[in-house]
Amino acid sequence: MAEEKKSAIALRYDVDKDKAPLILASGRGPIADEILRIADENKIPLYEDPQLAKLLSKIELDSEIPPELYILVAEVLFFVYKLDRMSEKREKLISRMREDAKEKK
Repeated sequence: MAEEKKSAIALRYDVDKDKAPLILASGRGPIADEILRIADENKIPLYEDPQLAKLLSKIELDSEIPPELYILVAEVLFFVYKLDRMSEKREKLISRMREDAKEKK
C-alpha cells in the first residue's frame, strides 16, 4: 500500500477584512513541506487534521471557505487564538522575570 503524501493548507482570516477564512496556500508532498517550513519560520501555529486538510485542499486558492466548513475551521481558529494568548502570557511572564532578576542585582 502506497504511503499517502503529507498535505498542508494555509488559511488567513482577518476579522476586519475577510467575510470568511481564505485559502492562501495548499499542497502535497514538497509543496506541503514548503508551506510548513514557511509557517515554522514565521512562528505560525500548526493544527493537524488530515480530513479537514483534504476538504480544504479542494477549494481554489484565494477563495473563501464554504459555510459548510465554518464550524470545523472555527475550531482551528479557536485553537490558534488560544495558542497566541498563551504565547503572549508566556512573553509577559518572561519579561517580568527578567525585570525582577535585574532589580535583584
